[in-house]
Amino acid sequence: MATAPRELDRPAFYALRSGGWRDLVTLFHPPYTAWHLSYVALGAAAAPTVYADRLGAALGAFLLAVGVSAHALDEVNGRPLQTHLKRWTLVSLAVVSLVGAVGIGVAGTIVVSPLLTPLVLAGALLVPAYNLELAHGRFHSDLWFALAWGGFPAFTGYFVNALTIRPAGVLVAAACCLLSAAQRRLSTPARELRRHTAQVSGQQRLTDGQVIDLTKARLSGPLEAALTAMWLALVLLAAGLIAVRL
Repeated sequence: MATAPRELDRPAFYALRSGGWRDLVTLFHPPYTAWHLSYVALGAAAAPTVYADRLGAALGAFLLAVGVSAHALDEVNGRPLQTHLKRWTLVSLAVVSLVGAVGIGVAGTIVVSPLLTPLVLAGALLVPAYNLELAHGRFHSDLWFALAWGGFPAFTGYFVNALTIRPAGVLVAAACCLLSAAQRRLSTPARELRRHTAQVSGQQRLTDGQVIDLTKARLSGPLEAALTAMWLALVLLAAGLIAVRL
């Protein structure tokens, strides 16, 4: 009967020791926030022209909406990261950040184009709908995760620069949906092992006779290694493509 080593006691592979400022860093989900911001940059890189100011504004809006607001609401709704942050702190972070993100969007509709209005409204609705599991959790699914946190950021990054819909933007958004779906398929069992599994038992018997004891670390290791490689690869890819385009 194998139990988890202490390094799996934390609720996420990137989680810091609980308490104080470390809870804020953990709440930010640094790898996943960077991952989803890379979708914005990948979408922008598919546009005919990349405008640095528009890309910067889009990144700022998604940093606030996803990196802070969505994650704060997620922590309000069940404490999955087991932080000691007070409820009012989380709610305040969520509301102020979402208002800031919407404010950037509204400014974009005035300065860039009113065509951005549907994207601003969609973003303002997706954050609470998904993270608070509104409508009986209808929006809290693998499909909506892929659309909201993969396709939507990529398409927004593309559209704020192109202001038109072309195959390149649609294809990149679709690819980011699939990448987000892959993230979900890897992160769900990884979270389950860390947060909801008391112990693991069993053995893996190889064809050469070797026997491997199954542990939480053995099962979660490949999942979290793949997640780490993917977020780093996407950030580097996005940065490289934007560097070329600018």
